[in-house]
Amino acid sequence: MATSLESSVQYSLPLDDELIPLNERIGKEISMRYIAEIHCIKCGRKSNKSYSQGYCYPCFISLAACDMCIMKPETCHFHLGTCREPDWAEKNCMQEHYVYLANSSGVKVGITRGSQVPTRWMDQGASQALPVFKVSNRLLSGKIEVAIKAHVSDRTDWRKMLKAEADPVDLPARRDELISAAKNQLEAIADDYEESDIEFLTAAEVINIEYPVETYPEKVKSLNFDKTPEISGILQGIKGQYLILDCGVLNIRKFAGYQIELS
Repeated sequence: MATSLESSVQYSLPLDDELIPLNERIGKEISMRYIAEIHCIKCGRKSNKSYSQGYCYPCFISLAACDMCIMKPETCHFHLGTCREPDWAEKNCMQEHYVYLANSSGVKVGITRGSQVPTRWMDQGASQALPVFKVSNRLLSGKIEVAIKAHVSDRTDWRKMLKAEADPVDLPARRDELISAAKNQLEAIADDYEESDIEFLTAAEVINIEYPVETYPEKVKSLNFDKTPEISGILQGIKGQYLILDCGVLNIRKFAGYQIELS
């Protein structure tokens, strides 16, 4: 889903070339029917199965966007000359990245490209986010994330995130605690880079994010188009990349490339 950070996050569902506004449908019944077709989000090829959230198998095994280093940025191998798509990496990996703290189901550390701020935080359902470092490339951001995640989680508990608003946290204070705990590792990383490659964002302010949710579910039931081709219910809210219905929750990103009819 496409997002826009306003007083409450505004959501739109992309269907073909159209963006369908969803906030106005909260409190109303919606129906989604999977018509048993999947098309690759990269090449458009019809596929029997979706890989890595929307790709066909040939794209999955050939695109740099599907490489393991996307999930584990500290394993980026661009500098070794073995990247699947060096031109793509120049535009996506060898660019400014942020290391941040976010509060969705609790405090976590993460990284994102500069161009994905604040989209990344909305996609994760974070109610608070704080940029901590601005660095010159993805590999460096991954190394710093590894140092910090030795002391805090790097994952979101999506079930907990969908059951309630996260309790507010003093993120600047938590940042300072983590920087102190990871001091030796961070200094060792910095020794291998130029001073201009790493900026500690001491003056960064916390970004607060509110989501359009009328009712949080007491129990989280995951919905799946592969098991239930037609899903209908009252749209009670939207958070992260999830639709919260009175019959369960649907991870829209998981079904990228699926052809559906919405009513």
